[in-house]
Formats: sequence, structure tokens, C-alpha cells
Amino acid sequence: MATFSFLRNRYWILRHGKSIPNERGLIVASMENGILPEFQLASEGVTQAQLAGESFQKKLKENKIPLENVRICYSPFSRTRHTAEVVASVLNLPFEDPQCKVVEELRERFFGPSFELQSHDKYPEIWDLDAKDPFIQPEGGESVADVVSRLATAMATIEAEFHGCTVLIVSHGDPLQILQTILHSANQQAGSTGGDIMSRLQAVRIPSVMSQHRKFALSTGELRPIS
Repeated sequence: MATFSFLRNRYWILRHGKSIPNERGLIVASMENGILPEFQLASEGVTQAQLAGESFQKKLKENKIPLENVRICYSPFSRTRHTAEVVASVLNLPFEDPQCKVVEELRERFFGPSFELQSHDKYPEIWDLDAKDPFIQPEGGESVADVVSRLATAMATIEAEFHGCTVLIVSHGDPLQILQTILHSANQQAGSTGGDIMSRLQAVRIPSVMSQHRKFALSTGELRPIS
């Protein structure tokens, strides 16, 4: 696990457990639909979230990290909120507590109205576009570059609020693979790039970096340390 010298906290990421949209093979990426309770976790996803919570708890104990140093930051979508609630329950952490924080900028990437509620089979169309030019937006949706900008804001917010904590970020496939991409690139350039985290992450908002985000893909319910 890389140590990111420019970060004040240690980070783990968790992609939400298998959701009802995953089961139905649907793209649910708009905030309007994403927060609906009918698009929360499927029963298999609840099990995945419980297992992730148990694995995270084990890592905390192995590294002698007290629960009071743990923070859970999650996307407002129902499937990520549901996942975060399950993990908090495993850790015996009150969910309606300052240690658990919804961060809107961690929401799912909006792929645009032509993809919303359509088949998962359409995802490769978006990723092909990303590989060619991560600044190009799917019609009415967000480009990789757009997501980088709001993730930089999310990280700056978290870093400003917490210090010396172990932060679990509960989000979605595309945002989490994009986040890993820019953090690893910023870390590689840490010696030559100064400034705050926002400046560092915006400095790697370049095609050669952003177009590589699929290399950091996660499965549903996958827990991963990133710093």
C-alpha cells in the first residue's frame, strides 16, 4: 500500500454492494433516480457490505486503529448510503453521527439522459469515449475530467475537516476508479508538484492520466486500501 505524503489521513475505498439496478442490469446514474429507495442494495449486496465491514474491522484491529479515529464518507445515492449504514452497523458506529458524513461530490458519474435507466451493456460505449478523450462528455453527462474536478473538491473537503483519521470512502465504480487514478498520479509527482491537494489533483487532470481509469476497476462490495 502506497503512502501518500501529501494526505493528512489514511484512506480506504469501498464500492457499494450489489444493488437492485445491478441485479436488473440498469444504469442508474442521475441524482433524481439514484436517491430513490427502490434502487438500494439487493440482498446479495447487503451480504457483500457486511463482509466488507468485517474485513475493514479486522484491518482496523490489526493496525491498532481506534474506532474514534474512523470516518465514513459516502455518496448520497441509496445504494451507497445503504452500504455505509451496513458497514457502520458492523463497526458498531452510530450512523447519524459526525463520524459518518454524506459527501455529495462522491455521487455516481452521470452518464447522461440517453444512458439513464438503459442496459449495462452500454457502459463500453462510455469507456471507449473516455479512452479516446477524457474531456469529452457523453451527451448531457459528465466527462472523466468533470468527475475529477468534483472529486478534487470532495478530497479537499475531507482533508480540511479530518486530520490523522482512517477514512472509508463509499462510492461507485467510475468515481472510485477515477479517484485512484488521480491520487496515484499525484503521488508519483509529489516531489515536483507543490501546493494543496486541490492543486495537486487538478495538476494531473490531463488526458494521459485520466484515460487510464479502467485499470483501477472494482467489483461490487470490494474494499481496497489506497493510502
